[in-house]
Amino acid sequence: MGKKILIIGGVAGGASAAARLRRLDEEAEIIMFERGSYISFANCGLPYYIGGAIQDRSKLLVQTPEAMHQRFRIDVRIDSEVIAVHPEQKSVTVRSKSRGEYEESFDSLILSPGASPLRPALPGIESPQIMTLRNIPDTDRIKHHIEEKGIRSAAVIGGGFIGVEMAENLREIGLEVTLIEGGPQILAPFDADMAGALSKELEAQGVKLLLSHSVQGFRELGDRTEVMLSGELTLSAELIILAIGVAPDTRFLQGSGIELGPKGHILVNDKLQTNRPDIFAVGDAVQITDFVSGTQTAVPLAGPANKQGRIAADNVCGLGTTYKGTQGTSIIKVFGLTGAATGLNEKTLQRLGMPYQVTYVHPSSHAAYYPGAVPMTIKLLFNNEGTVLGAQAVGYDGVDKRIDVIATVIRLKGSVTDLTELELAYAPPYSSAKDPVNMAGYTAENILTDKTSVFVPAELETRDPASTLLLDVRSPLEHANGHIPGSLNISVDDLRRRLSELDSGKEIWVYCQVGLRGYTASSILRQHGFRVRNLTGGYKTYLMSRYAPEPYYPSSEAELETAAAAVEPASASTSDRKERLSADTITADAVLDACGLCCPGPLIQVKQAMDPLNPGQVLHVTATDPGFYEDIASWAKMSQHQALQINKLPAGKIEAYVRKGDPADQGSVGKQTSSSTGAEGTSMVVFSGDLDKAIASFIIANGAAASGKKVTMFFTFWGLNIIRKPEKVQVQKNLIGKMFGKMMPRGSRRLSLSKMNMMGMGAKMIRGVMKSGNIASLEELMQSALDQGVELVACQMSMDVMGIQQEELIEGIKIGGVGYYLGKADQSGINLFI
Repeated sequence: MGKKILIIGGVAGGASAAARLRRLDEEAEIIMFERGSYISFANCGLPYYIGGAIQDRSKLLVQTPEAMHQRFRIDVRIDSEVIAVHPEQKSVTVRSKSRGEYEESFDSLILSPGASPLRPALPGIESPQIMTLRNIPDTDRIKHHIEEKGIRSAAVIGGGFIGVEMAENLREIGLEVTLIEGGPQILAPFDADMAGALSKELEAQGVKLLLSHSVQGFRELGDRTEVMLSGELTLSAELIILAIGVAPDTRFLQGSGIELGPKGHILVNDKLQTNRPDIFAVGDAVQITDFVSGTQTAVPLAGPANKQGRIAADNVCGLGTTYKGTQGTSIIKVFGLTGAATGLNEKTLQRLGMPYQVTYVHPSSHAAYYPGAVPMTIKLLFNNEGTVLGAQAVGYDGVDKRIDVIATVIRLKGSVTDLTELELAYAPPYSSAKDPVNMAGYTAENILTDKTSVFVPAELETRDPASTLLLDVRSPLEHANGHIPGSLNISVDDLRRRLSELDSGKEIWVYCQVGLRGYTASSILRQHGFRVRNLTGGYKTYLMSRYAPEPYYPSSEAELETAAAAVEPASASTSDRKERLSADTITADAVLDACGLCCPGPLIQVKQAMDPLNPGQVLHVTATDPGFYEDIASWAKMSQHQALQINKLPAGKIEAYVRKGDPADQGSVGKQTSSSTGAEGTSMVVFSGDLDKAIASFIIANGAAASGKKVTMFFTFWGLNIIRKPEKVQVQKNLIGKMFGKMMPRGSRRLSLSKMNMMGMGAKMIRGVMKSGNIASLEELMQSALDQGVELVACQMSMDVMGIQQEELIEGIKIGGVGYYLGKADQSGINLFI
């Protein structure tokens, strides 16, 4: 009679262990217990079945009990939960649906119980509208609930892998989705700058983000659930997905004598053996060694779990195989974007006190001259000896293979020099002669060999202008389109003849767009005796470091209907959608490149390009002004043209296809539109920053909103002071911006009266009269307006002129251009200038 081996858990690690055991020992008696009804299912594919990318449910079932028994002669017992382990008696207690409660003995035992979603003890947490995703029944429950109830809105709580994947897939089937994360960023394996790029993709696809907001409780409101958040913010949705993390499923081991870690993980050695030599453990429930740092950690990923199952089986059979640790290599799809990471990130390195250096590169996915090349960003972390410690990458194509290559180098304890020497497959459709991995190695090697000295965006906050000079070596056009405040612009091609303009007594901090020209400039400057540092990754890295989510606005009932109608239903697969887009490709009669222009420049160019076109002809325009995405839609509607398609492209570009309307029809169309809508909106330009005029503006706005009108307030020039934060915000500004900042009142409480101000006494008197008369203060009126859905828009051009940045404005402010306002004004029956 062969050895009797029990396996607790029939997914990932448990199923891998069972198959390996049978291959190693044909005579062993192998019994696998699974408390659920399914074994070896594709748990990583569950969100994609909900989102319709995987349409055949049966494809989630990698293996069945019957098939596993037939091929491997394994006794698979589903719906059988092991509720206790008795190491001394070498037995377990099983609670089975079909057999009741019984004991089963073993010679060897492999524990693979996995982990369960966290459900903290919060008020209202037991609502049936709050769901988690772990297994097939959870998936069926969520999918059925959405289809049966006609769900239109969802809130996903938790910005980890499951939370982000669920947010994407719920959005793919037409739901209005809000993703809530208690920390300052999503996806903890990534650093904030890299996670920001993935966050922007979520927002670009219509997912609303709420970061740094923890959940305080829930309350049922009929068919909706209200989520109460920190900061007295609330939102409601028809479906709540809880994805805040997992905890090891090891409560059944308490009192067994098997050693557990502080968070309940099973402690194992390098052979995945517990403190009991005949009991092994694998998967999400074990505490393992981090391969890079050597510290103890837990990494709930499918890849490590499968490998551990195989190694545990080896050791049950006496092969002595060791598990060398986990480096946490992971990847995620966020709509069109891919993010991947391996090894340690900056946060972990800082927490562990491990010295490190960093470099960023922004190469193309393949040879730039071959069609379809798209940019990616690679962040490489390494120590002073050159050992690679970790890497992260974000891009639209080719990210997976670059991270896999770096992960392999880390596993072999390789260095940045190894990255430079890797001979990787190259042909123009697939890569460049110098692969992005090589490029990351070259830049890191330059840092280690003192061929360049670098700085990172965070160091700009503490830069001393008295001892340093910030130098932008891009072209004047690039500089004009956006630059780091306080920088001097001398292009790299003009640098040699303009060296006399630089102060040799100061350290020169150079930057370009992605770091390459900055490296060339630093080499020139160093060889002319200057002390110089280069911004690694250039201006693009700087912009990535400054990501902040869009202000949160609750969706109205009408917006929910529009959002649901705008997204293809779940029945339309991704391939179907791609085929339709391909078949309906828009042919442009004229092309306009408005990149580099700031508002209202792009709209002026569009107007000039549209004028000579005939009715029905199409203009294809690209621009880089951030406000253009909304401006062009509003302008087209107002001008009786048709915005056929508006897309956000990589590298911050926005493209639009606009079909010219028929001038003969514009008058009648305009009348029909006005009559059908009733021009029920109210819009106002708030130019003044006087207290009395601000109060009047918000009284009108609240009154209009209360009567059911859609209200837009467009703050420009001095009116921007009303919506500034009262506290000082640390942001980089040029000299003019600093001067305006000192002269202008900061926030609504510092506004003065237009007349009879009397050195501030007038303003205090007005506020006192309002308080004693039980009249809402300006600040209360502003909050009331926001609560009623009044849209507060800050003029982008005025902000640029006056040196005001978005971080200085109160929460809930939208940024827009003149085109956006005019579009709103065109839909309004009342237009005011205050």
